[in-house]
Amino acid sequence: MEDIKWIYAMLVFLLSEAQSIKSETNQSTVNSNSSSPAHFENKDAAFNLGSEAILTCSNKTWKDMLFVTWDIHVERNIKSCRIAFNGNGQNEDSCDGKTSLQNTSSSQSYLHIPKFSKDDVGVYKCYSVYKGGTNNYEFNVTITVPPRLSSWLDTKDNKMVAVCKAEGGNSAANISWSHSGNVSILEVIDSQGLFTVESRFELPEGMDTENLTCSIRHPSILGGQKTLALKPKKGYGPWLYILTVVVIIVFLAGVLFFAQKTLWRRCKLSESSPSKSPPTEDVEEVEPYASYVQRVNSIYNSSADLFT
Repeated sequence: MEDIKWIYAMLVFLLSEAQSIKSETNQSTVNSNSSSPAHFENKDAAFNLGSEAILTCSNKTWKDMLFVTWDIHVERNIKSCRIAFNGNGQNEDSCDGKTSLQNTSSSQSYLHIPKFSKDDVGVYKCYSVYKGGTNNYEFNVTITVPPRLSSWLDTKDNKMVAVCKAEGGNSAANISWSHSGNVSILEVIDSQGLFTVESRFELPEGMDTENLTCSIRHPSILGGQKTLALKPKKGYGPWLYILTVVVIIVFLAGVLFFAQKTLWRRCKLSESSPSKSPPTEDVEEVEPYASYVQRVNSIYNSSADLFT
């Protein structure tokens, strides 16, 4: 019985030593950048502008971890750097100091990028070695830009068309409809790498659009998606008709005001100008005194001649 226990203990010891030697060999091989290619599992990660970005290479804690290495290649500045750390407290950091390795409260390692921006977009490769295995990941890290959302009813070839649009976003939005039918989707990428997706739904004749909606799914939208109702006109709706009526009313009021003001001025001018010449009094013409005396003397002389 004692012999069996001794043999069992020896087997456990030998297996433990073999596992330790294997782990040290793996660590030495990775640290020396062995020529054998590592297999990377590809992952996509997107973060909102200004948010806190966290990338995790392994779910192991430092109780089991031996070391972790991040090779970072950012696209905008076309530069590469490395951040590494091992269980003995040794570290390497050739990055700019913004990106750093940190640990959770349970001693799990993660890569931390504060205030994520376009300068942080790129490829992040990680190598993680723990007791009993490795984790190798390649993260394609992008920035999330919320698109501008809109929906409206349009006409094409005398047919009613419902349009739903997600403009200037990253990544591309996904659009679906509450009703099934003839749907066409147009996706465009602009010079800044932003996506515009437009979905057009051809309405069957006589279809009631009251309950027709479109759903737009995008990582930047709270809850993952947003549902939009269809508006009568693109960008205007009933406000176009209201504005038209207001403009007509203002125009007519201006015309009436101008006409009334012109008529008032004419009335004032007619009242201020004289319509008749002032009346003249008949005044008897008065002869000069010399003529009057002469005429009296002539009459007097004539009468005297009659009596002589």
